[in-house]
Amino acid sequence: MLRRLQRPGALPAASAAPLALALVLLCGGLLAGCTHEMVDQPHFKPLAAAPLLPHGQEAQPLVPGTIARGHWEQDTPFYTGMQNGVPVTTLPVPLTAQLLQRGQQRFDIYCTPCHSLLGDGEGIVVRRGFTRPPSFHTPYLRQAPMGHFFDVISHGWGAMPDYRQQIPPADRWAIVAYIRALQASQDQTVAAVPANQRRTLNTTPAPPAPVFGRRGLHEALVPRHGHVNQSSGLRPGKEQP
Repeated sequence: MLRRLQRPGALPAASAAPLALALVLLCGGLLAGCTHEMVDQPHFKPLAAAPLLPHGQEAQPLVPGTIARGHWEQDTPFYTGMQNGVPVTTLPVPLTAQLLQRGQQRFDIYCTPCHSLLGDGEGIVVRRGFTRPPSFHTPYLRQAPMGHFFDVISHGWGAMPDYRQQIPPADRWAIVAYIRALQASQDQTVAAVPANQRRTLNTTPAPPAPVFGRRGLHEALVPRHGHVNQSSGLRPGKEQP
């Protein structure tokens, strides 16, 4: 019978298995000990008292001039609308058709509920009892610098809350540019319109928009005599959702 060759000094297989198991258990215990030490090492809880630290608390105030990651706002007029504490009088961004279109879109979303589409302060929530904002077409606001509107959007004014979380700085300037366009549109004569575009103007004033109550819209579309209003598709006696 042939005998299995074995290197000199090597342990028999029956003796090596328990030794390997012991090494695995030892390494596992050491790793568990390290993890336990890292979890339970001395540390402070947020806002806990810390007599050895300045201000006597673990959470220290930010160093003056600290800037949050991604908020390095070097261009002061663009981000604040101010220059040396005074509202800027010009746009810090190029005035383009795309900027006005963006401003109109953002204005329609955030501003028209109170200021209305014309900026006269007769928005839908004002008709329901909310505080009426001033019209953009008053002499005071016509002469107000652009930085004033940016500052009001950023920090609010009177009953108006701030919108700096909802509207980024670039969109605030787009809204400011569109407000200036609204002001110009309501203070011009036909002579200011290019001759080749005057024919497209509708000189007949539009009727005021009706204010409907809970059933007012249904009653306005469905005649009282009970016939079906073919243009609306509504049938009498059945409210639409």
